Amino acid sequence: MEERASIRPGLPPQNPTVSYWQDPPSRFSNHRTTSKLPGSVDTLIIGSGITGATLAYRILSQPSPPEVLVLEARTACSGATGRNGGHTKCAAYRQILDNIKDLGEEEAAKIARFGYNCMRNVHAFAREHAIECDSWQGDTVDVIYDQGQWNKAQEAVVELKRVLGAEDPVARYRFWDAEEAEKKFLAQGSLGAISYEAGSLSAYKFVIGVLALALEKGLNLQTETPALKIRKRENGHTGWIVETPRGAIEAKRLVLATNGYTAHLYPQLQGVIVPLRGHMTAQRPGSGLPKDGLATTYSFIYDDGYEYMIPRPQGSVFAGDIMIGGGLTKGPDEGIYEYGTTDDTTTDAIILEYVTNSAAGRFGSNWGHDNSEGRLRRAWTGIMGYSSDGFPLIGQMPGEDDLYIAASFQGLGMVLCFESTRALCEIMTKDDGALDQWFPQSFRVTRDRMKRKFRGRLHAKVPPMDLEMKTQS
Repeated sequence: MEERASIRPGLPPQNPTVSYWQDPPSRFSNHRTTSKLPGSVDTLIIGSGITGATLAYRILSQPSPPEVLVLEARTACSGATGRNGGHTKCAAYRQILDNIKDLGEEEAAKIARFGYNCMRNVHAFAREHAIECDSWQGDTVDVIYDQGQWNKAQEAVVELKRVLGAEDPVARYRFWDAEEAEKKFLAQGSLGAISYEAGSLSAYKFVIGVLALALEKGLNLQTETPALKIRKRENGHTGWIVETPRGAIEAKRLVLATNGYTAHLYPQLQGVIVPLRGHMTAQRPGSGLPKDGLATTYSFIYDDGYEYMIPRPQGSVFAGDIMIGGGLTKGPDEGIYEYGTTDDTTTDAIILEYVTNSAAGRFGSNWGHDNSEGRLRRAWTGIMGYSSDGFPLIGQMPGEDDLYIAASFQGLGMVLCFESTRALCEIMTKDDGALDQWFPQSFRVTRDRMKRKFRGRLHAKVPPMDLEMKTQS
């Protein structure tokens, strides 16, 4: 893992795999607000995914807003946001035990509520601003196939209810035994399932909608303009210089919204934010699944990993299609070579084959026959960013004036980014007096966090000792 974490990410490569969401591309795909880059700007944001787009919108929504420029290396929203499955799912129980142990009950509760509120607020924003992004809210189900994961889930939900209160919406979970899980959710061979509130949307359409709102407020968006290098201004001048193939730009404030690619521009984050390539597919459902589509979103959880699956809601293009991704640990050497990888122009054949077959395998005889046009509609990859402690890095870079970051969202960008940009906006405007009341302290970037050693994905696997102790008890 040390070797993988030490690989320099470089720039996003050209000609990436085309995600289901990006075909056809949006009208802003190759947008350049001005034909030439400005020589200077008040606030420069690098990255046009959900983080960069929502931050730009928030800044431009302030009274007397500053100039805001967003640079994107490729087309608009061409990174991880436009490549995920669209799951707005806050699985608070998956982290609560570790967070209570490591951070204490108050911070653990704050993290749980933060994710839940972010999930809800993304959909509320889409409704408020009439962003057509296939927004859907309902229930999700985690179908569990491993005894250790089943034991831990039961303990975690008890703790979540104790810490937050049984009536808190963040703590509302329902357990289903194996027979009930197959009858209600059609998944076969499980130990049981857990259902709770979640949602789904087209993250690509959502971000394009946010960018459109920001452009109306004066955003300067420059696509296909990679940031090659950043450096401080010299001779006593404040701010930063960003070098691009189209010229250099002086920025009073610079924000890195570059997630898994961040260490390319700020090498001090090498090994602190580690890229991880994820695989995603769009599949036609089997003939045995409900004709009007599955009623919930899914995760299939086993000993050392999981897949997540989102049915396309009624009224959307290809309604009933299932978006399913994951399969990391099924790759060579348990997927270790996907860490440090920033090449989203290709897929891994072993992982892709597993993901392609996973849903049919989980539903078993309930899947029915494959569609006559074939099971797989499209497959692609995307690059996520993971930190050494499993939390995002938000705030002003330690020891750096006018340099800010919002990155490393652990594959959970749809339930972390939206409210993280609210926090960063308050930090940048020095209006963060009440921030600690709702924003997790453990998400703030600090010198100490930048010294921690990367250990891979956290909260995914149950330690053998935990399983042994639970089984004996």
